[in-house]
Amino acid sequence: MATRFRGYLPVVVDVETAGFNPQKHALLEIAAVILKMDERGFLAIAEVHSAHVKPFPGAELDQAALEFNGINPHHPLRIALEEKDALLKIFQPVRAAIKQNGCTRAILVGHNPAFDLSFVNAAAERCGIKRNPFHPFSTFDTATLSGLVFGQTVLAKAAQAAGIAWDAKEAHSARYDAQKTAELFCAIVNRWESLVRAAPA
Repeated sequence: MATRFRGYLPVVVDVETAGFNPQKHALLEIAAVILKMDERGFLAIAEVHSAHVKPFPGAELDQAALEFNGINPHHPLRIALEEKDALLKIFQPVRAAIKQNGCTRAILVGHNPAFDLSFVNAAAERCGIKRNPFHPFSTFDTATLSGLVFGQTVLAKAAQAAGIAWDAKEAHSARYDAQKTAELFCAIVNRWESLVRAAPA
């Protein structure tokens, strides 16, 4: 893994939020999918970690965003962690995987990942977490990769083009979207590996 991605460990992340501004709007859900590589160089999902997150004190909640993702931050049955605890729940297994794979840092994989990374970075800074395992600005974007490989940039359509099952009723939860994005990233990387191996020397 370390040699395949120049010392970086790809970790697929998705967040659900209460708006578009990472400084003002609450982080409500976060999920991370850690990948593994077999001896042939093909990727697969190894672990999935996720958490519901309590809005940080003073956070703004945009009603349109909540209607879009269907999250009620104050639902009595919603088991949510404080923002710092949620981040540590995600960061700790990522750090362990970095070490296990001989990598130097994680690189966030996402569908339009600048959005996800901005919320992860803002939350880590807000919580005073010094050891954010993710590269501060570099990412792998499955929207771009899917546009190249499948001619599709919407996650649902790209997944379907890759032969991945998609349930619209499950979409817009961080865990589901992260898993489907991970399946998509693995499909693209593995397709490339197959093409390289099949190419004449």
